Amino acid sequence: MKNNKKYEIDMTNGTIMDKLITFSLPLMLSGILQLMFNAVDIIVVGRFSGSQALAAVGSTTALINVFTNLFIGISLGANVLAARFYAAGKDREMSDTVHTAVTLALVSGIVMAFVGLIFSRWALELMGTPDDVIGQSALYMKIYFLGMPFFMLYNYGAAILRAVGDTKRPLIFLVISGVVNAVLNLILVIMFHMDVAGVAIATVISQLISCILVLRCLRTSKTSYQLHFGKLRINTVYLKQIFQVGIPAGIQSTVINLSNALLQSSVNSFGSTAMAGYTAANNIFGFLYVAAVTQACMSFTSQNYGVHKFKRMDKVLVDCLIISVVTSFSLGCGAYFFGSEILKIYTADPEVIRCGLEILSYTTVPYFLCGIMDLFPGALRGMGHSGVPMILSVIGTVGTRIVWIFGIFPHHRSLAVLFISYPASWMLTIIMQVICFYFVRRKVHRV
Repeated sequence: MKNNKKYEIDMTNGTIMDKLITFSLPLMLSGILQLMFNAVDIIVVGRFSGSQALAAVGSTTALINVFTNLFIGISLGANVLAARFYAAGKDREMSDTVHTAVTLALVSGIVMAFVGLIFSRWALELMGTPDDVIGQSALYMKIYFLGMPFFMLYNYGAAILRAVGDTKRPLIFLVISGVVNAVLNLILVIMFHMDVAGVAIATVISQLISCILVLRCLRTSKTSYQLHFGKLRINTVYLKQIFQVGIPAGIQSTVINLSNALLQSSVNSFGSTAMAGYTAANNIFGFLYVAAVTQACMSFTSQNYGVHKFKRMDKVLVDCLIISVVTSFSLGCGAYFFGSEILKIYTADPEVIRCGLEILSYTTVPYFLCGIMDLFPGALRGMGHSGVPMILSVIGTVGTRIVWIFGIFPHHRSLAVLFISYPASWMLTIIMQVICFYFVRRKVHRV
């Protein structure tokens, strides 16, 4: 028990800022490592297999996210519920939540594997993926989706650990699997010339390793969140509570990624060079996004909500806003000023770099708005309110981008006009989320 306690954080007592940083830093590094999986894929393919293979891997990103983010969003429901039960000392409820969540992860992973194998090429055709890359794109997606059970089990297992404040061990597991991923990429692509198939196989094997490590961690922990494989079953009482928070979060993420897939389709209309530029730029966006501390805000809010420390929840949100804005703005400025040098890591093609720079110039500095936009729904989910923030995020983010893509972009066809929709949608969504938070907060404080 004592061995596990050193990884946990008491979110309901003591100072907040230092604990948020202690919680968030490993989480940010975990996010960076997961992005480095993709970055290594993209860099190795771009450098050793050419810009067509680079476009093939990149064109699948938004589509993979559309398929997976519903279930990843549901894992946030498991995180919120587990954090609440853990803070309140409800051991039986905590154990039932863990076994329900892990069973759900396994089932959803198997379902996603079949969905990916059957519908990958059809979905890529629907997005208007060019003929010169669609074969490689479909192959990459089919192999990638074979690893979905491992991907889901890792994410749900990590969500349970993060609910109790343990963000360090999921980071360690990602370091190990990330090193394996990088080494296998180099071997399979450079030595065996397997191109997109090689990077997909390397990703699946690395996901298998991180999955085994997180399940072993849960299995050997002598706590209320210990995993017993014989107890794996779905308890409908806790599944319903997980779904209440998780399904709106998953739908929100899925629909936003649908808007990104629409945007990808618009980029596809410029050809494979613009696609390759967007692939590299999109990978850089991911590194900026890890500065958001939404997960910390949600876990801390949920634990304090569980013990009715409502004023402390307000302080959690303020401190999260400070951390998110400072880090996101600093990283955004860095990406803006050193964009050309960063893009050269991904490709040596000057046209691809030019397209990537055009995209970065309109999105990097204001990227801190994206972090703010996600924090308020995170705080609301921590209090068990997930439906309304989902609706507002969909209206603000997706609505703006759809109007932009179908109303403005056809009359002013350029990458610049297309990507101004990012900061515009972030600002509109923030305004709506702040108004929603104000009313929910008043209601909670009156209880």
